Amino acid sequence: MTSFTLPHELHGDGPHKVFAVHGWFADRSAYASVRPDLDGTSFTYALVDLRGYGEAKDAVGSYSTAEAAQDLLDLADRLGWERFSVVGHSMGGSVAQRLLASAPGRLRRIVGVSPVPASGLPLAAEQWRLFADSAHLPENRRTIIDFTTGGVRPAAWLDRMVGRSLAVSDAKAYRAWLDSWAREDFHAEVAGARVPALAVAGRLDPALSASLLRDTWQRWYPYGEVRELSGAGHYAMDETPLELIQVVEAFLDADDEDDEDGTGPEGGAEQPGAAAEGEEA
Repeated sequence: MTSFTLPHELHGDGPHKVFAVHGWFADRSAYASVRPDLDGTSFTYALVDLRGYGEAKDAVGSYSTAEAAQDLLDLADRLGWERFSVVGHSMGGSVAQRLLASAPGRLRRIVGVSPVPASGLPLAAEQWRLFADSAHLPENRRTIIDFTTGGVRPAAWLDRMVGRSLAVSDAKAYRAWLDSWAREDFHAEVAGARVPALAVAGRLDPALSASLLRDTWQRWYPYGEVRELSGAGHYAMDETPLELIQVVEAFLDADDEDDEDGTGPEGGAEQPGAAAEGEEA
């Protein structure tokens, strides 16, 4: 694998360092709607482009979640970040969990926004063709976005989301990423990890629902919790940006000295997921 530095941009200068990792359909511009309102006093955010996207559109590689996790660790070293948190959307949520598997002691907290579970996402044959062919068929990307946002978003918005996706992704890399995030099952490597872990689901998203995340994410992580945003589908950054920021930053800001050793809250407290199950923001 070719070693290189992930293209990135930094926002804020706070003491809590956070990677923000995009999903399958976009580069780091996926966070454009939340970027102006992030808390730059408490956090320093590094928004990255994974291989095959944005400024890394021509980067060669295996286009896998494991490779992406190593790329993030390499970038953390370059930035001088010994401990950090990671926020990942969809495919980026799978990358966040790979990072947890690779370097649990370096992670303060992880957040998945409609995250793909570490067990992958089984797709029926017809669904697989829809997803695989979306590498070269814009209409398939539109169908996927429409379905995962409840079929209620304006046509112009759907077209804009598709246009952005096509502009910032390399078709070959995009297709290769599907094999990794959908088909690889590494949940045994992360199950039981004591790093506090939040999964944010959109109620309008039937694919990565709160129910699915309670059966996966919340079962695997002793300090995992699931929150549901009632007005969002799969793209909470675009659909409900302020609500998403409130939930995510409140979770990240709860980090304290008890989490500094990477072993989770002190004293084996009750799992926060039990209280947060089914809760709305």
